[in-house]
Order: sequence, then structure tokens, then C-alpha cells
Amino acid sequence: MVMFWVTLLAVSILLYVLLDGFDLGVGMLFGLTNNETRRRAMLGAVAPIWDGNETWLVVTAVILWGAFPAAYATLLPAFYLPLLVMLAGLIVRGVAFEYRHKTERMRWIWDRCFIGGSFAAAFIQGLTVGALVEGLPIVNGQYAGGDFGWFSPFAALCGVGLCLGYALLGACWLVKKCEGDVRTSAYRLIPYLSVGLLVFLVVVFVYALAEELQVMGRWIERPYLFVFPVIGALAAVVLAVSVRYRRDELPFPMVILIFLSAFGTLAISFWPYMIPFVLTIDEAAAPQSSLAFMFWGEGLFVFPLMLLYTFISYRVFRGKVAFTPEHS
Repeated sequence: MVMFWVTLLAVSILLYVLLDGFDLGVGMLFGLTNNETRRRAMLGAVAPIWDGNETWLVVTAVILWGAFPAAYATLLPAFYLPLLVMLAGLIVRGVAFEYRHKTERMRWIWDRCFIGGSFAAAFIQGLTVGALVEGLPIVNGQYAGGDFGWFSPFAALCGVGLCLGYALLGACWLVKKCEGDVRTSAYRLIPYLSVGLLVFLVVVFVYALAEELQVMGRWIERPYLFVFPVIGALAAVVLAVSVRYRRDELPFPMVILIFLSAFGTLAISFWPYMIPFVLTIDEAAAPQSSLAFMFWGEGLFVFPLMLLYTFISYRVFRGKVAFTPEHS
């Protein structure tokens, strides 16, 4: 039963990163143009599905809280401040998305809220991952780092890296969904964002080696981890070719494959820890009776229904966006 909930947690995190990642990326790219027609087209590319994407963040939190309470109780005090900033960014961003088309004189405020909220949410998510990779100050199962024990140059660097990754996802989504100037601009951005992401990965790898982070020891213990960077590199090659020959259907799945490679690398590097090198999955898990109780609701009905809803949403809204001036 523990493995069942570990799998659902991993799937929830991955779906959130991939799905909300591209619409956060579109939000960040929104700031690169002042043309209202382009902005409306960009919003139209994510309008039908953006709020459903964010639902997977709630699912992740619920599974962590119910199935792995020890991890939840340790992580929440550590990340109170950054999580509040992230949630504020998501809320402001959502409000701006709905309100910007209802005004003209004050639209610039909502546009900046949309852009800033997207940046804040993406940066905090990357910063959180970086703090976990570097290691949190935990003593006797309790967070002992104070209000800013999660912050470090490495964590901030990871925040910037995830912003680049989400922006790349967003650009590839715009290629997939849009036509005309928006598609052309997205194609121009993809090479720059790809190079930026590559530079970030190299810097992070060198930093981890120089600081002798504990996670790097896993690469020696588990050489099969090198399979994931190879998969990511092959996906990057296909991405470059698809951009060169303007194959609209390929860039987005190739960037998804790059993200899957990164996720697989982290997941196997951390295994069997829920909080890296501090708390194992078995130690973090709730009693079997609680896991079994959750299975009959969340596991058997809610989670499959959410997967079905997500599939249907993307199926219904597949294809290019047919933009009209009424789009908000």
C-alpha cells in the first residue's frame, strides 16, 4: 500500500510540473510583448485548462498530508514563508487572468500581476527543490533552520533554472497551440531558452561537485542514472531539429521528455528517502489502516476521475487556438 501512494504522489507532482509548468511559462513570456492581440492569443492558448492544471498541486498536498504525515509535518515548517509566497503568486495570477479583460485603464496592473505571479510561483518551486537537494537543517526529525534556513545560492539558482524550464515549456506550448506572430515569436525564443537551461544544468552540476553534495554520491552508487541524461540529450537533439524545420507537433513533447528525464534522475537519486537522506518513505508513511482507508476514496475514485477529467479536457481543446477578438 505504501508503494501505491508513493506512485500516486510521484504522478501528481509530475503532472503538476508539466501541466501548470507550461501555463506558468506562458505567464512569464507574457511580459515579452506589449501587443494586445498577441497577449490575448497567448491567454487563449491556456484559458480552457489553466485552472484544472493547478488542481494537481492540491492533490499533491493532500496525498503528502494523508499518506506521509511525518514528511508533511517536517517540510511545512521549513517552507512556510516560500509556500506562502508561491500561493500568493498563484492567487494573484488567477485573479489577474480573470480580471484583466474587464478593464482597460487599469489593465496594466493586472498584466503585471499575471507576469509577477507566474515568476513568483515558478521561482519558489525551483528554490524548494534546490533546498531539498542541498539538504535541510533537520535535528531529531524537526526542522532547525529558522525562517530562512531553506535559502542558499544553490536554491536560488535552482529557482532561476526552473523559471527557464517553465518558460521553455510555455514557448513550446505556444508553438503547438498558436499561429501567426505568436508562433513565430515562440520559435525564436526556444533556442535562447534551451541554451539558458543547458547553461543552468552545467552550472548546477559543477556546483554540486564542488560542494560535494550528498546526492552526487548516488551517481557513483547507481551508474544507471546516466541513462536519464542520455534520454534528455536525445530529446534536446530532436527539439533542435523540430525547431529548425518548424515541426509544430514535436517541440512540446520533447521538452516534456527532458523534464521526465530530470524528474527520473531526482526520484531515483533520492530513493528510498521522502526527505533526502533524513526521512525514508517507510518512516514517513501513515499506518497501513490509514493508507487503506484513503484508498477507497482518493485512490479508487477521486484520482482516476481527475485523470479522466484531465484527459478529456486536453482531448476536447486539442488543436490550434482559433483566436477571436472576444478572447480574454
